Amino acid sequence: MTATRAEVAVEALVADIETLVRCESPSSDHEAVARSADVVAALGRRRLDTEPDRVVIDGCTHLRWQFGEAPRVLLLGHHDTVWPIGSLETHPYSVRDGVLRGPGCFDMKAGVVMALYAAAGAGNRPGLSILVIGDEEIGSPSSRRLIEEEARGCAAVFVLEASAGGGALKCRRKDASLYRIEVDGRAAHGLEPEKGVNAGAEAAHQILVVAALADAERGTTVVPTALSAGTTTNTVPAGASVAVDVRVWDEAEQWRVDRAVLEGSRMRISGGINRPPLQVDASSGLFDLATTVAAELGLGALTAAAVGGASDGNFTAGLGISTLGGLGGLGGLGGLGGLGGLDGLDGLDGVGGGAHADDEHVVVAELPQRTALLTALIDAVLAK
Repeated sequence: MTATRAEVAVEALVADIETLVRCESPSSDHEAVARSADVVAALGRRRLDTEPDRVVIDGCTHLRWQFGEAPRVLLLGHHDTVWPIGSLETHPYSVRDGVLRGPGCFDMKAGVVMALYAAAGAGNRPGLSILVIGDEEIGSPSSRRLIEEEARGCAAVFVLEASAGGGALKCRRKDASLYRIEVDGRAAHGLEPEKGVNAGAEAAHQILVVAALADAERGTTVVPTALSAGTTTNTVPAGASVAVDVRVWDEAEQWRVDRAVLEGSRMRISGGINRPPLQVDASSGLFDLATTVAAELGLGALTAAAVGGASDGNFTAGLGISTLGGLGGLGGLGGLGGLGGLDGLDGLDGVGGGAHADDEHVVVAELPQRTALLTALIDAVLAK
């Protein structure tokens, strides 16, 4: 039996996603990220019939396609993941019962492929730009300026990050602040600890102090994460460090936590505020447009979500540019209400779940619908 055009499209989508997932690309491994960039470039060349610009900053490879002058629509994504080399051995790529699995498939290699297909299907490419960066998962240290420069002057930014539950678009995101607290002590043998200064014990104290800055009522989370101390089991630790992940809803709370972490400290503290919050008023216009487009395509009502995770869409929304992400599921606006002001959305990847976790997955049947929605959004904005 001859496959329908829709079936061919989904088969091609899945095949390209598989190719990209099988190329592991942890953010900290620049050689792996460069290999992944080669794969993305090849996929884009086949779909778009043009080469991307390769932008290497501090050893990290980013890709950019520009069609015409003065971009008005930016498709924004990343090809790096949190998964270390070798993860395919423990979390192999697979497609079973309509569910695609593999390291980084949902966050966000499926979204990268969807962006290429949507751009290929757009009726009018001049004014479109695609930016796929290689260090989003570690805070976009080398790519932030590139993202902001590419977004300036755009009417809309569509972020291909993982969608929220049920495929909801992400209309609001918390900020992200990242800190590293380092403690200096003095080493000594474990049988005479009084001669040392235990950096590990002091780090443990600081973990409790910092964690207490969280405020559940305000939705503020302060999470000590990666911790290291000492060298051997019978030596008083001469050094210790702990990373701290902070997420808040508004800038005032962001600065409250920042001052509390930094003030009065005699330890070395690096890092700080990484991304501003993405407020609902930066996504309302594009969400309304997406709702209209989805209805015209017969996709049903869209849902919106507020989420704790930050993305590169926080950068573009911070510039006052309409930003929309999480182009995943279908449903209503839920409890967000009162959307207005600047346009923008995030989370336009496929429908799935388990980002950064063992059960990371993408629902195959939703891929063509989500790609069609993105294509229609590109055409709608460029037609204005």
